[in-house]
Amino acid sequence: MNDFHPGYILNALVYSVLGILIFVIAFVIIDKMTPYHLWKEIVHEHNTALAILIGAMSIGMCIIIAAAVH
Repeated sequence: MNDFHPGYILNALVYSVLGILIFVIAFVIIDKMTPYHLWKEIVHEHNTALAILIGAMSIGMCIIIAAAVH
């Protein structure tokens, strides 16, 4: 417990907010690049294949962002 510093919590919060912000921006860019609206296609049209693809892309983007922020 001697290695704990309050600054570590602040660093974790700053990096997590930064990572989430980068992810949201990347997702909006991907949504704008597709010819259809992703949310409408997944929720209202029940496009399961698109939901799986977007989920896999989201996990991939999060892994890249986590590696870059770390």
